[in-house]
Amino acid sequence: MSRASRSAALSVLALAAALAVPAAGPAPARAVPHHAGDEAAVLGDDHARAHARLRQAAKGTQGYPQSKRTAGLAALEKSQREANTRFDAARFGRFAQFFPSPDFGVHVALLPTGKVLLFSFERVEADPTKETGPTNTVGRTNAGRAWLWDPARGTGARAFKNVPPPVVLMPDGTYSPRPAPFFCAGHSYLPNGMVGVFGGNVGGKGGSGAKLSFVFDPWTEKWFRNRDMAVGRWYPSVVTAADGRQIIMSGQSERGTGTPTPVVERFPALGHRVPWRPYDIPAGVPAERLRADAPFRNDYPHLFSLRDGMIYGLGRDADQQWLFDPVRDVRSDLPRRPADFRGYGSAVPLPAGFRGPDSVLVLGGDPRDPHTYRLSGGRWTTEEPRAFGRTQDGTLILPDGTLLTVNGALDTRDYGHGPFNPKADLKYRQIEMRDAQGHWRLGPAQRLPRGYHSNALILPDGRMMVTGDELQQIANDPDIKDGMDGSIELYEPAYLHRGARPALDRVPAGDLRYDAPFQVSSSTAKDVKRAVLLAPTTVTHSVNTSQRHLELRLTGVRGDRIGLRTPPGAADAPPGHYMLFLLDAKGVPSTAKWIKLGPRWSAPQAVPGRVRQGVSGGSGSDSP
Repeated sequence: MSRASRSAALSVLALAAALAVPAAGPAPARAVPHHAGDEAAVLGDDHARAHARLRQAAKGTQGYPQSKRTAGLAALEKSQREANTRFDAARFGRFAQFFPSPDFGVHVALLPTGKVLLFSFERVEADPTKETGPTNTVGRTNAGRAWLWDPARGTGARAFKNVPPPVVLMPDGTYSPRPAPFFCAGHSYLPNGMVGVFGGNVGGKGGSGAKLSFVFDPWTEKWFRNRDMAVGRWYPSVVTAADGRQIIMSGQSERGTGTPTPVVERFPALGHRVPWRPYDIPAGVPAERLRADAPFRNDYPHLFSLRDGMIYGLGRDADQQWLFDPVRDVRSDLPRRPADFRGYGSAVPLPAGFRGPDSVLVLGGDPRDPHTYRLSGGRWTTEEPRAFGRTQDGTLILPDGTLLTVNGALDTRDYGHGPFNPKADLKYRQIEMRDAQGHWRLGPAQRLPRGYHSNALILPDGRMMVTGDELQQIANDPDIKDGMDGSIELYEPAYLHRGARPALDRVPAGDLRYDAPFQVSSSTAKDVKRAVLLAPTTVTHSVNTSQRHLELRLTGVRGDRIGLRTPPGAADAPPGHYMLFLLDAKGVPSTAKWIKLGPRWSAPQAVPGRVRQGVSGGSGSDSP
């Protein structure tokens, strides 16, 4: 940590009596007043920004005082406690911990190191009845920020590390250097565990698309910039295909809101390696434009790579449901979805045994429609409804194959009492669970209502992490001046309250081929009935393209050794890192260990519409 950073942190501690900046990095930027240049010349940029952050926090308390935030959080804690007394943890699970975070968590990603990447924006407003983020801002206050949370270090400030994005010059007329404004971008995983992040906000009225392209490296915990995309993207979607390359679609263009781009791009471009090893760091690598277009009228479509190797693009408009063949580079039509327009709601590739998913469940996005809709075999069916309709929800696949919905609202920024009103209907705080037969039931309530920009993911220990919704977080901040203006809540699913857990002691350290045998060791091997792979989650705006659940084939148990077989091919499970869980007869999972699928030397056998085995290196490229 630099001397200037330490000085800035100490200044915040002294002035705010709180941990504004963990010891891992420089103080994040806040809105800097016009006289900050003089202050920076005297104190240094980091120190000046720390002072500006305190001034901005004080300004936010004028219209929305700390007493109101404190009372709001206390009321939510009380109503949660009262509502959850009727839910038995062994049947419904329980919300166990709630703690501050230095980031809003607009974007989250579970990394193969077990840490969680959170990134968003530097707030320009601390009054939750106003827009918090710099969507319309032009200049250096339109900036991004990023942090790592290490669950192994607990829930205090020391468990977080600042990992700021690279400083960039944006084409906004000011060319002011600032941490890259990559919020409301799209992202997915590369085979080596890195997270590719594409797009962001240039600013202006309603925001406009940035051409930014980055990867976050979980091994060095640093960001690397790649060549700009062909077009700007504000609210794009990204999915990892069976060959390990990332397909990028949609997003508002550099011309501003109301100009969605139909251009489809692929990263890395053919002719460049698919990053496979931890030290294969893409830096300065280009994407490439594909021939097929994706003229989605609305942003953040749901994208899924299913077992046939195709990319399913499920738009928010009922008539924009498409199938993309990444091998032949063509697009074809899927049937119209039965439901009308869907706002920000979730979609999940349903578990399908030891093969990859071949169907998708679309749910949420319409507060008037509680039904769920399944696309399977080229046709839509209406499935069992949830208790009520909600938008901004997130639905996760648990290790036991069941589904869990968390978060939600009536509409963007509206929890039932009008937009930008922190009051919320209690029902939107209740989780909802879907069992193996497809039946739903309501469960306990989370602490904060979380709607727009809310997120959730499953941790390797089987717990669910919930975060996001900057307005609700600052409206219920226990100390708006301390720099910890986000929050995280942890939920323990019911399976963690059903007795002892199976043990998973060792897994292979090397890369695992497809359709190949391997062994793991467990001191409770005789109790193990199932072994599953769960892909890590990276999610934003209710769009989660990375989820995947596969049952591994058990080939025998001998002593403490359990024989297993990997998924059949890369279309079933795209190359990369997966969490391996062992489960007993009651569905109780072990703590997961990470394995990596798809050896880099495996030769591809690609035919139109299907990547059968291994990892495609692409035409003219080295095999990844």
